[in-house]
Amino acid sequence: MSDTDLTRQDIQQMEADVDAVMKKYDRESNVRIWEGTPAVIVRWLSALFSVYCIYVTLFSTAMPEVRLNVFLGLILILGYLHYPIRKGSGTVKPGISDSLSIPLTFDTTPRVNSIPFYDIIIMAAGAIPFFYFAFNAESIIKLALRVTSPRNPNYQLMVTLAVLAIISAMELCRRCVGIPILCVVGALMFYAFSTVRFGKVIYDLFYSTGDGLRSTPIEVCAKYIVVFIIFGAFLERTGISTFFINLANAIAGASAGGPAKVAVISSALCGMVSGSSVGNTVTTGSVTIPMMKRTGYKPEFAGAVEAAASTGGQIMPPIMGAAAFLMAEYMGIPYSQVALKAILPAVLYFTGIYIAVHLEAKKLGLKGIPKEELPRLLSLLPKIYLLLPLVILVVMVSMNIYTMQFSAAIAIGFAILVGLLNKDERITPKKIIDALEAGGRGTITVAVACAMAGLVAGCITSTGLASELITMVVNVSGGHAFIALVLTMICCVILGMGVPTTANYCIMAATCAPILMAPAIGIEKICAHFFVFYFGIVADITPPVALAAYAGSAIAKAPPMKTAFNATKLAIGAFIVPYIFAFTPAMLFENVQPLIEIVNAGPVLTDIMIALEIALICGTALLGIFGVAASLNGYLFRPMNMVMRVIICAGGLSMLVPGIVSDLIGLMLVGFVVTVQYMKSKKNIQA
Repeated sequence: MSDTDLTRQDIQQMEADVDAVMKKYDRESNVRIWEGTPAVIVRWLSALFSVYCIYVTLFSTAMPEVRLNVFLGLILILGYLHYPIRKGSGTVKPGISDSLSIPLTFDTTPRVNSIPFYDIIIMAAGAIPFFYFAFNAESIIKLALRVTSPRNPNYQLMVTLAVLAIISAMELCRRCVGIPILCVVGALMFYAFSTVRFGKVIYDLFYSTGDGLRSTPIEVCAKYIVVFIIFGAFLERTGISTFFINLANAIAGASAGGPAKVAVISSALCGMVSGSSVGNTVTTGSVTIPMMKRTGYKPEFAGAVEAAASTGGQIMPPIMGAAAFLMAEYMGIPYSQVALKAILPAVLYFTGIYIAVHLEAKKLGLKGIPKEELPRLLSLLPKIYLLLPLVILVVMVSMNIYTMQFSAAIAIGFAILVGLLNKDERITPKKIIDALEAGGRGTITVAVACAMAGLVAGCITSTGLASELITMVVNVSGGHAFIALVLTMICCVILGMGVPTTANYCIMAATCAPILMAPAIGIEKICAHFFVFYFGIVADITPPVALAAYAGSAIAKAPPMKTAFNATKLAIGAFIVPYIFAFTPAMLFENVQPLIEIVNAGPVLTDIMIALEIALICGTALLGIFGVAASLNGYLFRPMNMVMRVIICAGGLSMLVPGIVSDLIGLMLVGFVVTVQYMKSKKNIQA
């Protein structure tokens, strides 16, 4: 069925199905249903919150204790206005669609314009302490630890306010983020309260100026991330997602297994904007997955391709699911350097998936989409201006002249400008309000997750748990870096199940990254942070809680677990590359040394040699990921036996390790298998 064959009813049904999948697998989509005047009020509150955030981050000179408390108080109000007490409240009725054939067996009867009295009480009880702190910040700061000391005449009031705020924030987290992160927070809080004085823990979690709820994660969220979320909302309304999908079709649609390659390219591009693996899977997958199935891919493979590619959108520079800003803060380097260092691993990730789908297409004898059904590349050139906001953003941030939030604000202005120029999806005042509303709503989950990450950091600081964890891992690993990396990987995948990217990274940056950086382990700071970041991301496609893969399986009508395992296999680069750059920082363009030291060559020739070394690292790494992908697929010109698969896998892994000796060994092994497979395929054709 082509797009022209779809009736308005079909399109409406497909949109309803996509919304249903989002509600099932993405907690952010389980929101209350508002209609009429209440809907207008909630809509404008969200939009005004976005305007307030932009103003504060650009112009406010208020002290952090005032800014962040007001920010958190408003987040709680908006959060309880949007998210009901249980999953499924306010969703669509059960049924089976004709367009995507998604069984919708999880919904309940919707309640319109309904907010229970207890939600209003919880909302007020949680927000009031933050506003109280904001209006009395100076006096509370002067009291310091005495604010939660039994000697303070207002001791009971101050402790009660703190407890109400923390519990209310945790309940909102349960509603819009999920239970897994609460399990971590709850365990650490129990440990903290059982080992440290009650008043000290309360102070560290709520009243401290550097730990707890107002620590680095929420500071970065309120200062940088919120503006970039709003920028992403505006960018989506310029029609850039449609442009990306059409561009991917024009580039790869006609090649073997074209729809799968379109899914990889479009998901990589759209993922930069969305920052959500589940959202990206459902949005682009509703188009690409049916196309892949019609081409001949198995349902579980089609769903896995979309899930793996969409998850990779969060490691794709320049935005990287908003975690890049947190990484810059934790690592103490400019944001532009974070984006630069992330380029090669991201390219390797998507190259591995692209090669896998190409080899699968060749193995199954699949063809591409007929050229007459595809947009021409030249016809897309007039729409190239849609990329202007992203280009402006990257250029301004890279120049290090303007702040990141100012650069994002300017990029928002350019997004509105290009939206006005786009005749097909012209931006209107209504769309501007829509973008502001979506930005405000999208900030809720990220801010709550960052607040929980702050509680984790606060508990660790109060108890001194970090040093104990380092000692424990060092003892278990015996000081061997590889064992420590494996243990850290397991922790990241477990903690990352169902947890947003930003929160997962914050938790791992506070707990596991310091372990890897310990002198006994010896992993460099930047490598350690990238390592925990990557393994937190792949939790979305790693069984048993692979939400992105399950969302893809729902659209593909495929077994969820089969889809998840296929997605894990396709994303093998994300499981291998972090180990490589942990031991060889050159893959992150860190500590790059030229192969040939030129004595007294001068800075120009030295820079040339370093550039050549980086080019060599990139080239051999790409060949290495090709070898690994071919080994996992078991096909190269013709089916490969187990011996050939082991040899080419060994060669690929060798080339992924930067170094002249490993590169030469890997090149010989990969070259041997390619030659043998090619010669055998020629003989079969002649026979």
